[in-house]
Amino acid sequence: MQWAIFIGIGLLAGVLSGLFGIGGGLIIVPALALILGFEQQTASATSLVALLFPVGALAVWTYWQAGKISEEHVFAGLVIAAGMLVGGLFGSRIGITLDPLVARRAFAVFMLIVATRLWFS
Repeated sequence: MQWAIFIGIGLLAGVLSGLFGIGGGLIIVPALALILGFEQQTASATSLVALLFPVGALAVWTYWQAGKISEEHVFAGLVIAAGMLVGGLFGSRIGITLDPLVARRAFAVFMLIVATRLWFS
């Protein structure tokens, strides 16, 4: 049964990633925490495992074929990925020290801030 939930989470994250460029933080992490009861750090780490592989490769290819991104955009994405490599190291070192409840609440506040800014922009 758990495999079916994992597949469902992955499918939903993939579709929404293809549509909106989201997946890990907004779909996978909350689903693992709320549906399967993962602690916040475990949910975050599991999401990162899923993102290690080129989960967006086919979506990027589709956008490329449709002329929606250029070499400049690909370069920008690769530079962002380099920043994520370093940032992920520091973020994970901070994250493993947090109490699970504090981590969950901090994540909820982050999502509220993002949602509010999106709503009013």
